[in-house]
Amino acid sequence: MLGNGLAGLDELSPEDDTMPDSDSASANQPPGYVPPKVWVWDKENGGQFSSINRPVSGATHQKELPVGKHPLQLYSLGTPNGQKVTILLEELLAAGHRGAEYDAWLIKIGDGEQFSSGFVAINPNSKIPAMLDRSTEPPTRLFESGSILFYLAEKFGAFLPTEHYKRAATMNWLMWQMGAAPFVGGGFGHFYAYAPYKIEYAINRYAMETKRHLHLLDTHLANNEYMIGDEYTIADIAIWPWYGAIVRSAYNAQEFLSAGEYRNLNRWVDRIASRPAVKRGQIVNRTFGSEGQLPERHDASDFDKLAKS
Repeated sequence: MLGNGLAGLDELSPEDDTMPDSDSASANQPPGYVPPKVWVWDKENGGQFSSINRPVSGATHQKELPVGKHPLQLYSLGTPNGQKVTILLEELLAAGHRGAEYDAWLIKIGDGEQFSSGFVAINPNSKIPAMLDRSTEPPTRLFESGSILFYLAEKFGAFLPTEHYKRAATMNWLMWQMGAAPFVGGGFGHFYAYAPYKIEYAINRYAMETKRHLHLLDTHLANNEYMIGDEYTIADIAIWPWYGAIVRSAYNAQEFLSAGEYRNLNRWVDRIASRPAVKRGQIVNRTFGSEGQLPERHDASDFDKLAKS
């Protein structure tokens, strides 16, 4: 079975040069569409965010990134992937790790800032978050949210168990989240909320997968306070921004997904959301939503200024 779970495709031999046909071309979306023999990028694919998608990598323009006063320089946006890193940084600071002070610079992905030469020099994949650790010589380039979480947890010796089995379990769930998120965001979220027209097959396909994730988490949390038993780890920090949002507000799909029925998951979501560091971290680099917004963060006092404004 292929990793994406598309039943039946694993039965095709490598020599097959055809894909299973639909009942008729008229059943395709848009009506009459048949994939060409060779795909060519000759137009935008429509839908929200289409203007920032392209089939090639690399910088589109020359621009250096700003640098603040702290060793850790974060270039990000307050999406679920961005929140993972800022939540961990705020948790580290709350736990007394003063070396975790950081500058968080806003990257406006809608304006293509992730394609600047400075950003691409850190992350050639042009996705947020990206981080530069200037406490090393030369500075350490970091990209992919899971990699950044692991790096910071190891650097500061926090939120990553040292006991063999708990550490392995933490990494299992961290890697699960990294692999699962595309089904939720790029799959369900895209076709349910952002695609230029509704495709029943795609929505049903990814709704089923998303609900399987919710059931998996709910079942696991029935016997665990956190993802790793009674210990709060980077596994919780990675999973919460995505699945907390799914059961609370993301894509306006909570009724559609019957999100309220996952009681153990909802209990865990509320527990994580009540943590002061999580409340701070989830609003950093945020320019949308009702939870609060702190577009850039360069000092702990920035939260106090926000509260007074």
